[in-house]
Amino acid sequence: MLTMVTSESDGAVPTSRKYRFTSNVIATIILVVDLLCLIAGALATPLVYEALLGPQYFFERHLNVAVIVSVNFFLIRLSRNSYAHPMGRGGDSDQAVAFEFLLAVLLVYATIWQIGQAKPFSTGLALVYLTLTPALLFVSRFLVRKLVWHLVQAGYIGQRIVIYGAEQASCDRVLRLIDLERLPYVSVVGVADDRSTRIMSAAPWSVPFLGGLDALVTRIAKGDVDMVIVALPMVSQARLDQITERLQQVSVDICLMPREALDLSQQYTMRFIGSVPLFALWQRPIRDFHRIIKAVEDRVLAFVGLILLSPLLLLTALAIKLTSPGPVLFRQERFGFNNVRIKVLKFRSMYVERQDESGAARTVKRDDRVTPVGRIIRRLSIDELPQLFNVLTGEMSIVGPRPHATEMKVGDTYYFDAVRGYAARHRVKPGITGLAQVRGLRGEIATIERAKRRVEYDRYYIENWSFLLDLRIILETVWRIIWDRNAY
Repeated sequence: MLTMVTSESDGAVPTSRKYRFTSNVIATIILVVDLLCLIAGALATPLVYEALLGPQYFFERHLNVAVIVSVNFFLIRLSRNSYAHPMGRGGDSDQAVAFEFLLAVLLVYATIWQIGQAKPFSTGLALVYLTLTPALLFVSRFLVRKLVWHLVQAGYIGQRIVIYGAEQASCDRVLRLIDLERLPYVSVVGVADDRSTRIMSAAPWSVPFLGGLDALVTRIAKGDVDMVIVALPMVSQARLDQITERLQQVSVDICLMPREALDLSQQYTMRFIGSVPLFALWQRPIRDFHRIIKAVEDRVLAFVGLILLSPLLLLTALAIKLTSPGPVLFRQERFGFNNVRIKVLKFRSMYVERQDESGAARTVKRDDRVTPVGRIIRRLSIDELPQLFNVLTGEMSIVGPRPHATEMKVGDTYYFDAVRGYAARHRVKPGITGLAQVRGLRGEIATIERAKRRVEYDRYYIENWSFLLDLRIILETVWRIIWDRNAY
C-alpha cells in the first residue's frame, strides 16, 4: 500500500542506507524466484513420484524436457513483458504465472507429440510435474510480496517520490493512481511547487508541502528522494525545461505525468497502423480471446450458481411472498454495456407502494421503505442473486462495474454530471459484484468524493482485467458479505 512520509518539520527525515536499491531490483528478484521454482519443481517431481507410486526410470528424460519447458516459459514471459510491472496493478498482474507455465508445457508437448516422441514419457511423472511446478510458481508470488515488504521495512528497497505540482485535482489524481497500484515499496515524501497560487490549503491524505524548487533540491541532496514526478497538466515546454534543468543538479529520477494520464486513462500506449505511429488514449477492453474467456466464465458460473443456490432462491421467494404483498421480483432500468438500458432483476426488498423504480431516491440506513425480510436479504446481498439470469442472457457479467439506476444521484447531482469520465465504466458489461465493492465502497454513495473513488476502481478494473482478478474479487465478495456493515 501507499506509504506517506511525515514532513521534515516533524523531525522525521528518513535516513538513507549506503547500499539501497530502487524498485528495479524487484523484477530481478521475481525472475530468480521463477528460476528457483522451475529447478525445485523439476528436481522434486521424481522424489514425489517415487514416494507416491514407487521407483521410476525416466529421470534424465524428465530433466531434459523440464529444461526445454523452462526455456519456453521464460520466452513466453519475456514476450508478454511480464517482468515490466513487478508487483504492480494492485498485485494482480502476475498471478497468471501458472497459466504461462502450463502454456509452455502445452507447446513442448505438442512438439514432442508431433515428432512421435510422446509415448516413452511417464504419464504419472508428467502429472506430478504439472501439479507441483505451477503450484510453486503461484505460491511464490505471495512469498515474494512478503519478502519485498520485509526488505522495504528494513530500508533495503524503496521508491521515495516527490510530486511537483501542488494543484489540488492533479496532485490528488497522482496520489490515487499510485495508491491503486498497492505497491509496498513506494512512499510519497511530499509535494513541491514554486507557485503559491497552486499550494493547497489542506494537502490530500496528509502529504506534506516541501516548498519550491530550491527546497526540493536541498531535500534531494540529503539522499532521501529517488524520483520527482512532474504533475502539471498544462505545463509549457519552457517551464518544463526550467524545472528539469534545476533538478539535474542533483541525483534523482525525473518523470513527467502526461495530461492524458491525469485527465483520461493511465493505460495509453503507442500503436501502429503499418508504420504510422499512433498515440492510443483509449482501447476497447476485454477483447479478442479475453472476451471469449470472460463470456465462458460468466455463463458457467451463472449456471452453476443457479443450480447450487436454487434452495436459497426458493426460500427467499417464499419469505418475500408470505411477509409482504406484491411480486417476488423487482425490475429496475439501469445502464448496461455501451450505455444501453437493461432491466436488472432483484428480489423485492421494499414495500410495493414505497419502492422507486427510477433509482432517484437513494436507499439510506434504516430506510422505512425496506421490509423486514428485505433488510436481511439486502444485508447479505441475496437480493442481487436473480441477476444471475441477467448474466445468462448476456446483459451482465458476474464481475464488473455495478449497474446504476438511470436517475441515480450523488447528493443532488446525477452521476453523469457529478463524476468526470463516469460513462467510461460502461465500456464493459455491468457485474453482480465489482472491484469497488470489495475495496470498501459497497452501500450508499452519498458524497462526490466517494462516487469518484468508486468510478476510479471501476475504470481500474476495466483496464487491468484478468480471469484471476475476477476470481479474487469473487472470493473477496464472499468475505465482504460476511463482515461488511455498509449494506442496507
